[in-house]
Amino acid sequence: MESTQGWLLLFSLLLILNSCACYSKAPEFVNVGVLFSFESVIGRAAKAAMKTAVVDVNKDSKILNGTQIRLIMEDTNCSVFKSSIGAFQMLERDVVAIIGPQSSTVAHMISQIANGVQVPIISYAATDPTLSSLQFPYFFRTTQSDSYQMAAVANLIDFYGWKEVIAIYTDDEYGRNGIFSLDDEVEKRMSKISYKLALPVNYSVNDVVNVLNGSIPLGPRVYIVHVNPDPALKFFQVVNKLNMTTSDYIWLTTDWLCTTLSSFTPKNRSLLRIIEGVVGLCQHTPQVSMDKNFGSNFYGSNVYGPYAYDAVWAVAHTIDTFLNQENSLTFTTVGSQFGKLKIFDGGEQFIKILSKTNFDGLTGPIRFDGDRNLVPSGYKVFNMVNLTVRNVGYWSNHSGLSVKPPETLKVNKTSSSVSNDELGVITWPGGKTDRPRGWVIGDSERPLRIGIPKRASFVEFVTELSNHTIAGYCIDVFKEALKLVPYDLPYRFVPFGDGAHNPNYDDLVRLVMEDVFDGAVGDIAIVTNRTRIVDYTQPYATTGLVIVVPINNSKASTWVFLRPFTIEMWCVTATAFVLIALVIWLLEHRVNKDFRGPLKRQLVTIFLFSFSTLFKRNQEDTISPLARMVMVVWLFLLLVITSSYTASLTSILTVQQLSSPITGIDSLVASRLPIGYQVGSFAYTYLAESLFVPRSYLIPLGSPDEYEKALRLGPHNGGVAAIVDELPYIELFLLDHHDFAIVGQPFTRSGWGFAFKRDSPLATTLSLSIMQLSENGKLQEIHEKWFCEKGCSSGVGLENEPNQLQMSSFYGLYMICGIFSLTALVLFLLQTVRQYIYYKQKQMLDPSSPSFPTSSSSRGCYGVLSNFCDFIDEKEEAIKNMFKKDDDNPQGSQTV
Repeated sequence: MESTQGWLLLFSLLLILNSCACYSKAPEFVNVGVLFSFESVIGRAAKAAMKTAVVDVNKDSKILNGTQIRLIMEDTNCSVFKSSIGAFQMLERDVVAIIGPQSSTVAHMISQIANGVQVPIISYAATDPTLSSLQFPYFFRTTQSDSYQMAAVANLIDFYGWKEVIAIYTDDEYGRNGIFSLDDEVEKRMSKISYKLALPVNYSVNDVVNVLNGSIPLGPRVYIVHVNPDPALKFFQVVNKLNMTTSDYIWLTTDWLCTTLSSFTPKNRSLLRIIEGVVGLCQHTPQVSMDKNFGSNFYGSNVYGPYAYDAVWAVAHTIDTFLNQENSLTFTTVGSQFGKLKIFDGGEQFIKILSKTNFDGLTGPIRFDGDRNLVPSGYKVFNMVNLTVRNVGYWSNHSGLSVKPPETLKVNKTSSSVSNDELGVITWPGGKTDRPRGWVIGDSERPLRIGIPKRASFVEFVTELSNHTIAGYCIDVFKEALKLVPYDLPYRFVPFGDGAHNPNYDDLVRLVMEDVFDGAVGDIAIVTNRTRIVDYTQPYATTGLVIVVPINNSKASTWVFLRPFTIEMWCVTATAFVLIALVIWLLEHRVNKDFRGPLKRQLVTIFLFSFSTLFKRNQEDTISPLARMVMVVWLFLLLVITSSYTASLTSILTVQQLSSPITGIDSLVASRLPIGYQVGSFAYTYLAESLFVPRSYLIPLGSPDEYEKALRLGPHNGGVAAIVDELPYIELFLLDHHDFAIVGQPFTRSGWGFAFKRDSPLATTLSLSIMQLSENGKLQEIHEKWFCEKGCSSGVGLENEPNQLQMSSFYGLYMICGIFSLTALVLFLLQTVRQYIYYKQKQMLDPSSPSFPTSSSSRGCYGVLSNFCDFIDEKEEAIKNMFKKDDDNPQGSQTV
């Protein structure tokens, strides 16, 4: 009996504990803290939205199963101090989450507290990208991070081709970290924020005036404004007052302006005229519930209202899942100097559930990415035109800039680049729709200061004339390039140098770096030490260092045409002509009527035939197969001989014999002889620092006349062994001085370009113009105008006179030709001897047979040889006819 009673008591206790546990899992109320500034632009919209959200959650029977959400609101008044106090007071009241704060600065402080008490923060307006760091694991946001917004701004800058911008921001976590994020994004697109100008958090009109006045001389005219919402548009009132709304200026804003405009009513609509032409971003919400009246009226609410509404629902869904998993909403009280704080025991589990949130809210799908940010939906791009907010496009990281909402576009989400950007027509400040250049370096009041070298020699390139006008080849190139720039660019030339001596070009380039000049135009070589401090345009002339030495001009030689061949070669070649003539005559004499006749005619024919093979087809055709074989080999030999002779003679006539042993830069340096260089040229630095030529061996020269005098004196009489200078100067020097020549090839490769300050857009702009001048032939026309009146120099290096052609080079060819000729001659003699023997045999057997007249009747060796020569002299056809008649009538002598 006692045992039964014990079991009943235990069962009753279990029922009581279970009912208590069930009660603890499903409390009647759950407290959620809310920190925000009640009277701010965002706060007013957020307050109404969150109250509406709580009513909707508590009425919805599908969520929380009867548990009610109770909001505990604290006004931060945008103060970190008040926010901290409010947070500590709120945490004493068993809150499971804190919605807000809307300020990134406050969010940094509250997130530190949240980490300690393990209470998650869900912000609908704090957009500072650094809040997503691992330092704040309890921080979530139902809005888009500024890192995403700055990618949109950077894409907009890149779309219009602006390379430098000015960023103006409030000097707090929201402003600084947003601009730092923008800096990273524009750098990815080869642009830069040239100047970052900070404003105090609670800036005044005077603060704005000082910042904007300081920005006017800087050059860039693209302004990115990243400040807090400003219902009075205080910032743009100053912009309008300073007359910075002309067509020279571009104003881009982050979504603060969109938020500000949402608080406007038709009564203060006239204030919008001061932001005509401004382009800004708005957070894009694909699906906004019109039933809740959010977003239906641009002036009635802002996008942060729907985000605040969705934040309440995100907390509600998390609480619902947390309770359904049979977790308890328990807290551990800890004492501190701030009072009794309560740590949320289920905080870690709560944020795990919150990170997996997935539902459709007013702003679209509510999901968090790995950094606890709302998965972004994109931005709208708007333009203020005629007091109206005009939507000109959209941006998302998947679709880029487009005229259609990102959710309607089918894009490849794995694509890392966007190339089909598109926007509607934008009306910029001043009413223009053309793309503004975004940069004002010079204007009519302060034109560009272009430094030019005031040369004392080689003035054809650039100098100041006696009437103070600037002229020269380089100046013409610069002016033609400016004609291709799509905007007006006022400038004035500032001569650099005294005109008596060539200036130092390193000093000229350094003045560009030091902002004494905005740029430098002239014959400025692009070399390493200069490219470290300035930016150059595309080279408009190719150059390099070359060596000039005296030459021994041999143009007066009457017998220069004999120099390609040695005497031995001339003798062998002449002998070959004679021998070939005799061989061809022997082979053709019996069969070719052109090679017969009187002795005088035969001699003329023999030699004309042989020598005419050099120039034209022979009048006499070869008939004998053996003669044709010899002619093929002979003509091949002549082809090689004449080609070699032509090449050698051309070299001798073109290349003059040098009177100096210097053949190139290596022999010049090794000679340890004085070397001349042009004053102001980089040749001095190159020879001394790169080739380690002792500086005492380097002689400065200032003009072509000094070049000539130093070279004629020579290294042992107070002159120089050679001059090292850039190719364009030397080409100009050689046009008037024919006793000197370039030896070897250019031993450096560089070019001339125009120098501008680091990151100046003019370097890129003029580079494009120079390339167009090169492609359309204008560069060549300018070059010919200045340097081709006396004849253009080819600029190629000269080599020493080549060796004469030796017999040994052609021994093989002559041997082959001789073998073929001898073989043909032997075959011919064998054939003729055979015919002669046959003829003599006929004469011995039948004295009455036909015979040929002979020049000798002697029976000795002389007579036989004479008769054989007479036989050879007869026509082949006559001999064959005689043999034919004798064969047709073998018994003719017996019929008489």
